[in-house]
Amino acid sequence: MAPASERINRGVSRASATLGYSSLATMGDRDDIVFMAKLAEQSERYDEMQEHMKSLVNNGASLSPEERNMLSIAYKSVVNSRRSTARMISGLEARESDENKAAKIKEYRTKVEGELVHVCNELLGLLNNTLIPAASSDDEAKVFYLKMKGDYWRYLAEVHTEASRAKDSEECQAAYSEGLTAAKDKLPSTHSLRLGIALNYSVYMMEILGSKDKACELAQAAFDDAVENLESLPEDQYRESSQILQLLRDNLQNWANKDAA
Repeated sequence: MAPASERINRGVSRASATLGYSSLATMGDRDDIVFMAKLAEQSERYDEMQEHMKSLVNNGASLSPEERNMLSIAYKSVVNSRRSTARMISGLEARESDENKAAKIKEYRTKVEGELVHVCNELLGLLNNTLIPAASSDDEAKVFYLKMKGDYWRYLAEVHTEASRAKDSEECQAAYSEGLTAAKDKLPSTHSLRLGIALNYSVYMMEILGSKDKACELAQAAFDDAVENLESLPEDQYRESSQILQLLRDNLQNWANKDAA
């Protein structure tokens, strides 16, 4: 492998060849694409990181665990910034009494939500057409991608109108259900991916379906199955899994407190 300095110069010169992203799809060197994605992440330029990771997926090879995490970071950072902005704008819209200003705020919210929908659909295309089919023999990758698929259909359900939300919800539930079934079949109860998909599936049940009983049942079962065996994990796995268990516990407490209130 070339020294780091040569890889930096080679990667920067290729990326600088154009002001847009058109060169990314022709970059034959996988290492360069990964390097530029890491550089964009360190620079907190997540829209560019997203484009690099899309190029990596379209390059054809399966992603390593590190590359899967980079894909998740890139798309989640881009989408979460727009989810946060859309929620903030919705609050402004609800409080605005001037009809003309409210209309302008709504137009701006629609623009941001359109960007969010575009990014979600882009990732769902990568998952359906490339990543999930390529992960048929890799249990961890399959669960990882099915969890992502459920997550991004859930994000679409948050912003779509009622007419589209039913399809979003159906697709979301199908992905989470398939992923959780695979996780229970192939991964230990303490595995962070198994806990993570149970966490997000329960959030979907609570926030999208409005089914508190099902959400609590799923979250509690995942928590109970894992907590008994948590102490046997290596330190790095223990830390990751215990953080998700804490989120499950927090959600259970918050959902219980809603009834008490």
